Amino acid sequence: MGHVAVTAIGADRPGIVAGVTEAIRDLGGNLEDVASTILRGHFTMMLVVDAPVPAADVEAALRDAVESLGVTVTAADVEAGAPGRPQATHALVVYGSDRPGIVAGIARLLAERGVNVTNLSCRLVGEEQPVYAMVAEVQVPEGDEDLPRLVEDRARELEVDVTLRPIEVETL
Repeated sequence: MGHVAVTAIGADRPGIVAGVTEAIRDLGGNLEDVASTILRGHFTMMLVVDAPVPAADVEAALRDAVESLGVTVTAADVEAGAPGRPQATHALVVYGSDRPGIVAGIARLLAERGVNVTNLSCRLVGEEQPVYAMVAEVQVPEGDEDLPRLVEDRARELEVDVTLRPIEVETL
């Protein structure tokens, strides 16, 4: 049929990955991309599946498979094929006292410069004085010489520490 984007979220517990992936296998689906993590005690998972059935059938099968685990699932048709994957060119790390607006402030600057965020992870680190940590892989347009200075300026505005460095890729 085509490709289906799947999300699953529920209180973290053993068996969620098994339930989701077995249901997809039993439908004759093939996992193409998977990302998962635990966010504040909730397991979250996103998948792109090559499925021989419509998204509604995938969602129904998944709902049945993980209902006893307390997991909520959604499935939606997405464009078929393997679109080109953007390659990250830089790593961006931001640390600062936790407060609203850190990610939004950095993300807006990146968007205005045409920078694509290819991977993003944010966490509170520490107990007594939590520090907000943001780690991103980004694809910077070739020739953007001003970005490092602009990121530093935005970091000062947000009162955070920032590092933006190229990702060195070894070729064989």
